[in-house]
Amino acid sequence: MILGLSIPAFTQLHVIISLIAIASGLVWLVALTRGRWLPRTNLVFLVTTILTSITGFMFPLAAVTPAVITGVVSLAVLAVSVAAIGPFKRHGVWNGIYALTAAIALWLNCFVLVVQSFLKIGPLNALAPTQTEPAFAAAQGLVLVALVLLGFLGVRRSRTAVASA
Repeated sequence: MILGLSIPAFTQLHVIISLIAIASGLVWLVALTRGRWLPRTNLVFLVTTILTSITGFMFPLAAVTPAVITGVVSLAVLAVSVAAIGPFKRHGVWNGIYALTAAIALWLNCFVLVVQSFLKIGPLNALAPTQTEPAFAAAQGLVLVALVLLGFLGVRRSRTAVASA
């Protein structure tokens, strides 16, 4: 039991939070690339992304795994994001730092989504059962390239979004 939920129920809650984080993050980042700041969508993204990492640490652990390392990196990046948007209010260089760190946090969520998809979805697992196959590398590569591009555009256009916020 975790937070009074069975492990399967808690896993489902964790997945739902993660999918909300990814969906809201993509909507927010695409809007940012167009010079638009979506404060509510950004808040949903930031809160659910933080919750994704926190709930990930609540699962029973026997050792340090790649998932644990990803969670630690995500929380470190999110700490900078929270500082940039909170105390520093996205002023000056902190605006670009927020856009960059939020994009990195979104990529980490998407990275885990691809990993979990190849583990749990039968046809994808058949393509890359060990996650060392070209199909897995191609999927991760596409996600990385897409988010680097969106992140780059988001950082560049975040100045415009400050004026409209």
